[in-house]
Amino acid sequence: MKHDKLENLLEVVRDHVALGNYVDTRHAKIRKEQRRILTRDVVSILMSGFHEKKKDKFDPHYQEWNYAIRGKLESEDREIRVIISFDEEGMLIITAIELQ
Repeated sequence: MKHDKLENLLEVVRDHVALGNYVDTRHAKIRKEQRRILTRDVVSILMSGFHEKKKDKFDPHYQEWNYAIRGKLESEDREIRVIISFDEEGMLIITAIELQ
């Protein structure tokens, strides 16, 4: 069923990243630029971060789950949360937020 949460989220996310099967939404492109977060930063978080389950939300408009992956960029001492979702095409980067 389409609305079930993924149990093996990090495995699925890392497979999509490894295959290059992900795209930024328009919102993500704008927010990344505003927040000075690079695509390589997002990829780093997705590959090494942890699933922040309490921040997951179901989006009734798209009828899909949005998942939160959180991690730290050691080189810059920045902590970032990346929100992702999935559609028929692959993985969507919804937004990226720097945490204070």
